[in-house]
Amino acid sequence: MTARELINIDPEIMGGTPVFRGTRVPVKTLFDHLEEGDSIEVFLDDFPGVTREQAVTLLEMAMSSVIDKAGA
Repeated sequence: MTARELINIDPEIMGGTPVFRGTRVPVKTLFDHLEEGDSIEVFLDDFPGVTREQAVTLLEMAMSSVIDKAGA
């Protein structure tokens, strides 16, 4: 899954805030939940429109981005 398949940025949806594709759930909401100490399961329960695959893929992409930048 690519970032384009995972994330939608459209000025007509949530004012252009990056959201999980097919939802109105901002991507930042997953990170906010994790920062508060919630598990992915809690996030998915709170936002059933987001799939586990979407959440895990986003986290993997974020991790890869950090690792790539740290190694540069």
